Amino acid sequence: MASTQFSTKDRILGAAEELFAQHGFLGTSLRQVTSRADVNIAAVNYHFGSKENLINEVFRRRMDEMSRQRLSQLEQASKDRPGELEAVLAAFVEPALAVARDCQGGAAFIRVIARAYAEKNDGLRQFLSEQYGHVLREFARAIAQCVPGLEKEQLYWRLDFLSGALTYAMSDFGLIKRPAGVSEVAHRKRAADELIRFAAAGIKS
Repeated sequence: MASTQFSTKDRILGAAEELFAQHGFLGTSLRQVTSRADVNIAAVNYHFGSKENLINEVFRRRMDEMSRQRLSQLEQASKDRPGELEAVLAAFVEPALAVARDCQGGAAFIRVIARAYAEKNDGLRQFLSEQYGHVLREFARAIAQCVPGLEKEQLYWRLDFLSGALTYAMSDFGLIKRPAGVSEVAHRKRAADELIRFAAAGIKS
C-alpha cells in the first residue's frame, strides 16, 4: 500500500513539474495535473491539500537533496581548502548543475525555477526563503571569510547575481552549446569551471 501511495504522489509531482514548466503556475490547473498524472482530484487533495502546497512540494522534491549536497560539499571545502573562494563557489554551483543533468525531469525543473523568477508568487518566495534561506546564509558566511574586505550589502548583491547566472547556465539557453564529440558530463564540467572562475573574479573585485 505504501508503495502505491508513493507512486501516486510521485506521478502527481512529475506531472505538475512538467506542466508548471510549460504553462507556469497560474496557467496550470489542478484538473490538468490530475489528467496528466492519471489520478482523480481526491488524490491531489489527499497528498497535498492545495495547489500552493503542490507547488511547494515540487520544489522540495529536488531542492532538499540539492541543499544537502551543497552544504556537505561546503563543509568538505572548509576542511580541505580553507579560505579558498573557488572551492566555496564550487560547492554552490556543482550540485545545482547536477540537478540540470538529471534525466528524470531535471530540465523541466530548471524551467520551473525560471518560472519562479518570472512570476510573482509571494507564497512560493516565502516558502523558499523559509526552507532554503539558511543555505544561502551559510554560503554568504563562507564567502565573507574568503573575502573579508567585502561589505555585507556587496556580498549579497554578488551572491544574487551568481544565483541568476547559475540559473541561466542550468537552463543551457546560452550561446555556448555542447560541441559535437563532447559528453554532457564534460560540457557541464566546463560550464561549472567557467562560472566559478567568472564569479570568483566578480566577487573579489
